[in-house]
Parts: sequence; structure tokens; C-alpha cells
Amino acid sequence: MEAFVTSMTQRQLFETAQHCADRIARAEPGRDYFDLPYRHLVLDDFLPAALAQACLDNFPPLQEPGWEHADDADIEVKYRTTWKSEFDIPERIVEGVRILNSSLVLQAMAERFEIPKIVPDPYFSGGGLNVTLPGGLLDVHVDGNYHDATGLNRRLNAIVYLNPGWQPSWGGEFGIYDPAGTQCVKKVAPLFNRLVIFDSHDYSFHGLPDPISFPQGESRKSLILYYYTREQRPGHQVAVQQPHSALWVKRGLLDKRGQRQRNST
Repeated sequence: MEAFVTSMTQRQLFETAQHCADRIARAEPGRDYFDLPYRHLVLDDFLPAALAQACLDNFPPLQEPGWEHADDADIEVKYRTTWKSEFDIPERIVEGVRILNSSLVLQAMAERFEIPKIVPDPYFSGGGLNVTLPGGLLDVHVDGNYHDATGLNRRLNAIVYLNPGWQPSWGGEFGIYDPAGTQCVKKVAPLFNRLVIFDSHDYSFHGLPDPISFPQGESRKSLILYYYTREQRPGHQVAVQQPHSALWVKRGLLDKRGQRQRNST
């Protein structure tokens, strides 16, 4: 068995989680936290600088196993990890995940977004690392609403961007759309160590539908985590009652199989 080396002590992890939770709790309306078109939060320099850099340094190359390629030319062209548990997560990146999934941060998110009893996803279903290469894109969509392994309901998404040196000409901004998914209301640059948290429901349309123009040798990198509740979404956030996968604007608000709902297991 390999020797286990802790890069951050438990005390350091606790203090970092407490600091991150405090920043979420203190997010200032109109500057860091916004209600429209759906609730979202944007915080820069979220993780300690050394940890953010360590996450980038330990970001696994696409040549390694553990990646899957989504290649639907009109709606989704990117790579994502296939984590099944925290034991699949690279060293140092797991520290960032532990902080974001800690009870301290969960409570801060629950209070800030007024969604009590938020829990993380230990199965990392759809969550993990994302990479978009030059020319890649992600059509405007709403995310799936249901967690097969637990029967819980998706409520929040969190993204930490890991793109040092990003320039506006590169594209790849996170697009926030109106409740119909037809008009981009706001673009959020994918800056290094920027955290975005947003409501996940049937009207929280988002995406980056224009192919990105990152320079050759550069790619758009992020860590994405999802959060759930036992309680169902409130009615004003529901367009489809049954479990559904991501619903895409270019597909007429159907999933990749041409369906509006799917069977739960």
C-alpha cells in the first residue's frame, strides 16, 4: 500500500472551509449574489491561492484514463471525468472537493439560497472535472432534476474555474439565460479560482453555445459539483414533473434521446 501523505492538515481544511463558508454567507446582493434571472453567486479568489494552484497542477491530462468525451456536435463537445467516488479524485483536487462538500459550506449555501437540508453527491453523478478544447461548446440547457442512486432532487450547481491567463477573445464565458432559454442575460468569465453557484431547476437555462476560441494548447477547465435535497423543487421551478435528463434548447427542450422525461431506476 502506498504511503498516505496529507497535503493539508485537518485543521487547515477546517479553517479553509470556514473561510469559504463565511464568504458565501457574506455574499453581497448586487455585487456577489443575484436573484435574476435565477439565483446565482459569483466569488473571485475563492480557494486559497496555493490550493487553487495545486488543483490546476494536479489536473489530469486527457491522455490518462478516467475521462469520457461528449461529442454531440450541435449541443455538447467537451470532456468530463468519470468519478464514482472520492477515491477517484486526484490528490490536492480532493481537498477542494472536501471543502466544497463540507457541512460548513453546505450550511452557508443552504442559508444563502434559502434551500434547507442541502446534501452533496458522494457518487459524483455528472460532477467532477470538465475540459473544453478549442472549438468545443455547450448548448443552452437546463440540467437533469433527479439523482438515480438516491432519489434526491437536484437543487444547486457549483463551478470552480481553473483558467489562468484567460482573455475575453478566448470565449467560453458562462452564459446565464432568461426563463425561456432564448436570451443571454449575463456572461460570467471563467477566471482562475472563480466560484459560481446557481439554482438548478427547469428554468435556469445556461450554457456556452458559441465554440470557444482558446489558443491551441489551452483548454477551458473547471470543477463542477451538484447538490440535492430530499424535498422536491417548488412548483414555480418545475416544468417537467417526472425525472428528466438535461433538456437542450437546440433540441426543442428534449434530451439527447429526443425525450422530455426518462425512467428513474
